[in-house]
Amino acid sequence: MNSDLLSKGYEPHDVEKRWYKFWEEEQLFAAVEDPVPKSYSIVIPPPNVTGVLHMGHALNNTLQDILCRYRRLRGDNVLWMPGTDHAGIATQNVVEKKLAQEGTDRHRIGREKFIEAVWKWRKKYGSAIINQLKRLGASCDWERERFTMDEGLSRAVRKVFVQLYDEGLIYRGNYIINWCPRCYTALADLEVEHEETEGHLYHIRYPFEDGTGGVVVATTRPETMLGDTAVAVHPDDDRYRQVADKKVVLPLMERKLPIIRDKYVDMTFGTGALKITPAHDPNDYEIGIRHDLPTVKVIDDNGFMSSEAGKFKGLERFACRKAVVDALKEGGYLEKIEPYKHSVGHCYRCKDVVEPNLSKQWFVKAKPLAEEAIAAVENGNTRIIPEIWVNTYYDWMRNIKDWCISRQIWWGHQIPAWTCQACNELVVAMKAPDKCPGCGSSRLVQETDVLDTWFSSALWPFSTMGWPEKTPLLQIFYPTSVLVTAFDILFFWVARMMMMGIHFMGSVPFRDVYVHALVRDEEGKKMSKSTGNVIDPLSVIEQYGTDAFRFTLAAFAAQGRDVKMSEKRIEGYRHFINKLWNASRLSLMHLKKGSVKFDPDRLSLPDRWILSRLQAATDSVEDALDSYRFNDAAAVLYNFIWHEFCDWYLEIIKPVIYGNEGVDRQDNTLAVLWRVLKNALILLHPFIPFVTEEIWNKLPGTNGSIMHAVYPVDDPDSQNVIHDAEAESKMKIITAIITGVRNVRGEMDLAPSQALDVSIHSAEESIRDTIDRYRNIITHLARIKTLMVEAPGKKPAAAATTIIDGATIFVSLEGIIDFDKESRRLEKRIHKVAAELAPVEKKLSNEAFLNKAPEKVVNNVKEKHGRLIEKLHKLESTLEKIKEMGK
Repeated sequence: MNSDLLSKGYEPHDVEKRWYKFWEEEQLFAAVEDPVPKSYSIVIPPPNVTGVLHMGHALNNTLQDILCRYRRLRGDNVLWMPGTDHAGIATQNVVEKKLAQEGTDRHRIGREKFIEAVWKWRKKYGSAIINQLKRLGASCDWERERFTMDEGLSRAVRKVFVQLYDEGLIYRGNYIINWCPRCYTALADLEVEHEETEGHLYHIRYPFEDGTGGVVVATTRPETMLGDTAVAVHPDDDRYRQVADKKVVLPLMERKLPIIRDKYVDMTFGTGALKITPAHDPNDYEIGIRHDLPTVKVIDDNGFMSSEAGKFKGLERFACRKAVVDALKEGGYLEKIEPYKHSVGHCYRCKDVVEPNLSKQWFVKAKPLAEEAIAAVENGNTRIIPEIWVNTYYDWMRNIKDWCISRQIWWGHQIPAWTCQACNELVVAMKAPDKCPGCGSSRLVQETDVLDTWFSSALWPFSTMGWPEKTPLLQIFYPTSVLVTAFDILFFWVARMMMMGIHFMGSVPFRDVYVHALVRDEEGKKMSKSTGNVIDPLSVIEQYGTDAFRFTLAAFAAQGRDVKMSEKRIEGYRHFINKLWNASRLSLMHLKKGSVKFDPDRLSLPDRWILSRLQAATDSVEDALDSYRFNDAAAVLYNFIWHEFCDWYLEIIKPVIYGNEGVDRQDNTLAVLWRVLKNALILLHPFIPFVTEEIWNKLPGTNGSIMHAVYPVDDPDSQNVIHDAEAESKMKIITAIITGVRNVRGEMDLAPSQALDVSIHSAEESIRDTIDRYRNIITHLARIKTLMVEAPGKKPAAAATTIIDGATIFVSLEGIIDFDKESRRLEKRIHKVAAELAPVEKKLSNEAFLNKAPEKVVNNVKEKHGRLIEKLHKLESTLEKIKEMGK
C-alpha cells in the first residue's frame, strides 16, 4: 500500500495547469484529417474578440466540451473548431475609446491607420477570451483557431457577397433602417433592444387648408412631424368620409399635406388619424411607397435636425422635441399631452435610442434563402432541441424581412463594390478592378461601408474548414454534428447559418441544434452589473476549482429551463469532487498492480450489486448525453458516486479490503473495485476532466491520458455485467434495514457508538433468509449488538418501530432511554421551536411586509418558516413515539 498515491486533499489549481499544459503539448485535442468511419464536429460560437468570459460562455462551452470529450472516449475523430469574432461595432468602440485617451480619434488618423490600430489591439488583447476558455478546460483544436477577419475567412466572405449579388440576392437601395447616431451605423432588427419606457403622447391639431376645422393626430415623437408628408385615415372610418378631398396644413412648417386612406391605420387608436413620416418610420415608409408620397428627412445621421427641419435646423433631436412642443403650444396646435408607456428601441451596443432613418444600404433578399432553411427543419435534416424552439424558428423564418448587411463603420469586411467616378457604374468583384468594365476609366472608389458582423459569422461552419476550396476538412467534418447555442442568437446567427450553409454547401451546416437556456441568479433573475447579482466564472473557478464549477453547470442544465446559479451550489459540488478524491485515495491505498480481472463466479453480493449499478449508470449516462440531457447524466453520476459507491459499497467492503475476510475474497473484490473506479472515472471525465485525469494517472493498470481511454460500453475488456436483478433486490433489503435503524438512531438522538438490539419481523421467508445470510453487513453498518430475525409476532416492549417493504424493524430502547426524561427534553425543544416560529409567522401574515420587503428577504423568511415547521413536526412525532413506548 502507498498512501502517497494521492495527496490528502485535492488542490485544483496546480492540477488544472499541469494537465491542461500536458493535453496541449501532447496534441490530445487535435482532429485527424483522415476519413475514419466515425467523425464528430462542432464549431464554437465564436466569442467576440473584445469578450471576457461570462456565465453564458461558461455554460455554452462546458456543454460543448462535455460532448467533445464524450465522443472522443467513444472513439470518434472529433473536431471542435475554435475561433473568435471580429465584433465590428464593439471592437471599433473599444479602440475609439483608447484613441480618445490618447487625445486623437479615427477621423484624424484616417481609415488605414485606424485599421492598423485595431489589428494591433487585437494582437495584444484578442487572446484573453481564448485563455479564459482554456481555464474552463475547453478541449478545442487550438491549432486550427480561426478569426472572422483572417485571410481565409475574408476570401470566403467576398466570394459569398459576389455570388449573392450576381444571383440577384444582394441589392442596394433606399430603405428605412434602424440607425444608431452614437455608433453611426445601421442596425439589423435583431440588434435593436426594445425597452418599455414612460413617455408622452402628444395630440396635435392639423388645421384644414380652408380653415373649416382640422384633424387631430397623436404621436410620441413630435420632432418627426417636421418631416410629415400626409395624414392617413382608415377607408372604413365614418368620421372622415366628408374630408376626402381636403388637405391639412402642417403646423410650424406651413406645408400642405394630403389626407390619404390606408387600411394600416388603427381606427381605435387616438382619433383614428395618423401622421405619415416616410423618412422616419418603417410603417410610414411602406404607406409612402403605396401612395407615392415624397420623403423628407429632418433628422440627420448624427441625431441632429437637418436643413429640412426649417428653423429647428441644428438642434439635437431630443432638444428639438422640447422646442417643437413649445412652439405648438404657442401656436395653439397642441390639444393635450398624456403620459404614455411605450416600447423604445435602443442600440444593443451603446444603448443609445435608435432612430428609424431613411438611408441607402445593402440588403440580402432573405425570403428565397429562408424557404430552404425552413424545409430543412421540416424534413428532419436538422433537429432543433428542445422542440419548444421549433415553432419560434418557423415563425421568424416565415415572416423574415430583407437583411440589412451594411454598417457605417471602419472595422470589418469592407464591401467589395466599387463605383466608377466617370460613368457611375457599380462593379462588384472578388478583387479591386483596374478599370471600369463600362467606360474603361480607372477612377474607381470602393464602398466605404463594411458588412454586418453576422454576415461573416453566418459562414462560420464551412468558411472555418477552408471553403471555397474543397478541403479534406470539409469532406470529413461538414455538416457538423451539433451546434450548441443560446436561444438569444437563434435568429442572429443560427437561422442565417442555415440559410448560407444550404445555399453554398448544398446541405445543412449541422445535424442538431441544441438550444440551452440562460444562466440566472439563484432567484431566477437575470444577472446584471446594475443589480449586483453577477457571478464571475473566473472568480468561482479560482475559489472552488474548474471541475466543481463545470459539474454545477451541467447538473442544472435541464432542457428548456434556466440555470439558477449560486456560489452555494458550486460549493456543494466542490464537496462532490472532494468525495470522489477521498474515495479514490482510499481505493488506491489498497489496489495493487495486476488487480484488474475478477472471477465472475466468485463475486460477493456487494460486488455483484455495484457492478450492476455501474452498468445501469453507464447506460443512463450514455442515453442522457446522446439526448442532450446533461442534467440527467450529471444526476446519475452524482448518485452513483456519492451514494452507491461511497456511502454503500466502500463502507461494506472495508473489512474485505483490509484483509479481514481472506486473501481470495480480498483479491476478487479489489479487482471489482479497480474496475468500478476505472469506469467511473471514464464516465465522469467529460464533466470533470482535471480531477479524473489526476486520479487516472495514479490508478494501476492504466496507460497514458484518460482522454485515450475507451468508453465502458465500447471496451471489449471491460467485463461489463448485465443488470443483476437478484443482487439489486437483496441489496435493497439490506440498505433499507440499515437506513431504517440509522433513522431511529437519529430520531431518538442516540450516539453513533451506541450498539443496539434489533428485532426484524417479516412474513416473507426470502427476506428473512437474505437478512440471515448478510447479517454481518447489517450489524456492521447499523452498529447492531444483537439481531433477531423472525416471522411476525408480538411487538417487543419499549422498542422504536420503522417499517420497510416486506418487514418491520424494532429497535429496543430499554435501558438506553429514560422515557420520562426524554419526553421532558423533547417538550422543552418543542416549546423553544414554537417560540422561534411565532415571530416568523407574524411576519408572513403581515401584508405590508410581503408587499414592501425585498423579494430575497421575503423568500428567506419563507424558507426559515418551512425549516421550523418541519423541525416542529419531527419533534412532535418523536415525542408521540416516546410517550407510546414509555407506557
